[in-house]
Formats: sequence, structure tokens, C-alpha cells
Amino acid sequence: MECIVLAGGLGTRLRNTIGDFPKCMAQVAGKPFLHYIFRYLEKQHCERVILSLGYKHEVITEWLQELPYGFEIDWVLEEEPLGTGGGIKLAMQKAFADDVLVLNGDTFFDVELSRLLQLHTTKNADTTLALKPMRRFERYGIVRIDEEGRILSFEEKKFTEKGMINGGVYVVNKSRFLQRGLPEKFSFEKDYLEAFVHHGKFFGSVQEGYFIDIGIPEDYNRAQTDFLSVFAHK
Repeated sequence: MECIVLAGGLGTRLRNTIGDFPKCMAQVAGKPFLHYIFRYLEKQHCERVILSLGYKHEVITEWLQELPYGFEIDWVLEEEPLGTGGGIKLAMQKAFADDVLVLNGDTFFDVELSRLLQLHTTKNADTTLALKPMRRFERYGIVRIDEEGRILSFEEKKFTEKGMINGGVYVVNKSRFLQRGLPEKFSFEKDYLEAFVHHGKFFGSVQEGYFIDIGIPEDYNRAQTDFLSVFAHK
């Protein structure tokens, strides 16, 4: 199991809360957010992690020397911001596997990765998304799937009583992704998922695990108390 973690975010909306640090290094209950992602990946039996780094990358690479983790770690460096898609494309150059997991470095979604991978391989999918059912939300767009889990559409952000959101955890077939001829800098969500949803095999795995995106101060502050219980036995 090989995983790319997008860890190059600036954390602009959190700047007044976390200071001048990469978003994935924001302190949550006394440890960097990336530490919890690594703990989760260890439990999920990940064997190799590729970090896509950018802003203040030296803060992350120095921290990596402090603690050993139960998987191999490599990284790539964005000389300028490449967007989520560009960061994935750059990191794919160091991936060995045919199907690679991708996680956002500012989101934690407690997904059963083996179940996500199983759906992906069973459907011979181009890309498979972990979907989180939510109620009464407006911060996220809606993902619609058919009875077999095939993604039908991505809809714009709006207030929704009940629906499924993109949880920011993916399995991506490396060769098919790279064959799309996408530019060096692009959005994975807009320029790949939404642009090719009707021209590829995209599937969604609905998962009920804990989900949080620390991109705004309110959710970052909520993580401070949530993680004390979420990671108590992990």
C-alpha cells in the first residue's frame, strides 16, 4: 500500500491561529496534524508514503527526522504552488504501485482503506473516492452516485439537508491519470474529477468514519478536543 499525502498547503485561513507554518504542521492536542495522519496510515498497514511538499517544506522535513514511523517516507518539492492536481502528478513520479492512495494533509477521514482499494480493483476504476454522508452543510459540494457506486456528478457548494461529500481520500490509477495529459499546475477536483466524470470510471465508497477538515479556525479548534477521544485507542 502506497500513499501520497498533499502537504504543501499554506494554511492562509489559519494564519492568525497557527502562525507561519504549513497547514499540515498545525498543532492539534500537542502534536502536528501530520502526526495523526501518519498514525492512521500505520494502523492501515501503509508501506510507503510520498509527501508532496511546498510552503515551508523545511519545517516538515526537519520534523520527519525526529520520530520513526512504520513505513518508508519519500517526498517531492513543488518549486511553486501546483494545485492539488499538480502536487499529485509530481508525487506520482516517485510512486511504484499501479494504484496509489491520495490523502489531503489538512483533512482526517477515518476510512477503511482496504475496503476502498477493494472497490477500486473490483470495478477496475480510474479513480475511487471515499464519500462521507453529512447532514445540514453548505461548505462542501455534493457527490451523486448510482446503485453500483459509480459517480454520476459533482455539484456545487450549497446548503444541503442531506448528502454525500468528497472526503479527500482517493485511490488513483497512476497510468490512466498520467495519460490524461493534464498540465503541470491544476486542480485535482475541478480539472480532473469534475472534468472527466463522464469520460472515465470514477467510483465512490461510502464510509461512516470520523471526518474533519481543519481548513477553517472553527474546525481546527474542534479538532483539539475531538482528537483526544478519536485517537485514544489508535
